[in-house]
Amino acid sequence: MSPALRLSALPNIPRRCAPVLFAFFMATSLSGALSAAITAVNTGLGTGFVGRWLHAYALAWSFAFPAVTIVAPRVRALVERLTA
Repeated sequence: MSPALRLSALPNIPRRCAPVLFAFFMATSLSGALSAAITAVNTGLGTGFVGRWLHAYALAWSFAFPAVTIVAPRVRALVERLTA
């Protein structure tokens, strides 16, 4: 199945939900990657890594989502002013 067909099967989400979706995907990707890296550096990749990482990830995401929700509009406005 081609990527275009798979995307067309997704529900059509209203544009007004875009800021929340952006915050969700940004918080999910960044908190996942950063918590994995920091957990690996601090404790290694040995036994129990996945459990430690998931714990750190849940904690990081709970801070990242509200932070992105609050900060992203301000950052967009700053970028708009700097590039206009």
